[in-house]
Amino acid sequence: MGDELMVAPAKRQRISQRGIATRERILDAANRLMLVRGVNATTLDDVREASQTSKSQLYRHFADKQELVRALVEYRGALVLQRERGGLERLRSFSGPVRWRNALVQANSLNNGRYGCGLGSMAVELSDQDEQSRSMLSETFAEWEKLISDGLHRMRDSGALRQDADPERLATGLMAALQGGYLLANAAHDVAPMEVALDMALEHIRSFLVEPSTGSVGQP
Repeated sequence: MGDELMVAPAKRQRISQRGIATRERILDAANRLMLVRGVNATTLDDVREASQTSKSQLYRHFADKQELVRALVEYRGALVLQRERGGLERLRSFSGPVRWRNALVQANSLNNGRYGCGLGSMAVELSDQDEQSRSMLSETFAEWEKLISDGLHRMRDSGALRQDADPERLATGLMAALQGGYLLANAAHDVAPMEVALDMALEHIRSFLVEPSTGSVGQP
């Protein structure tokens, strides 16, 4: 009996790892397809073909499209927050949000502004269709915005920002500029509107600096 107890967990672990890999492959394929085509225009057959999985494999992990989409909301949210933490958790001076702005604009310019924000585009499609997805997206945006406000709090606490600066309001304004910029860039297939929106929001933040920086906001 002792030997059997030792063997069983190892078998379960191998199956679990294989299942995790298959699930990740499905989510990665769904993420790429739905970013370009949108949620509603992407079918489960599209995802199955792109992920090179069988119907039985797909349905073993996701009972229906709604379940897949909800998993994708979580998956995409985790990817975005991981990316954003990389820059925003180190934000302590005005050069931080400028570098953040430049990185996002540069990444979006690779597609000439097409497709917009992966989370924002899902919010547009899903907010009136699925309350659970809407709530998950709202929580992710709130966490993203908090990364910005926490950085602005650090700037204020260190004396870089004036004490009358409101990090929460400034973060909301910057996030609104980012999402609006993504939307306009997608419509124009040009990142210029995104640059303008972010630069105006950053100029407002710069007006609260104790010692205003010099140079253009858009410069690294």
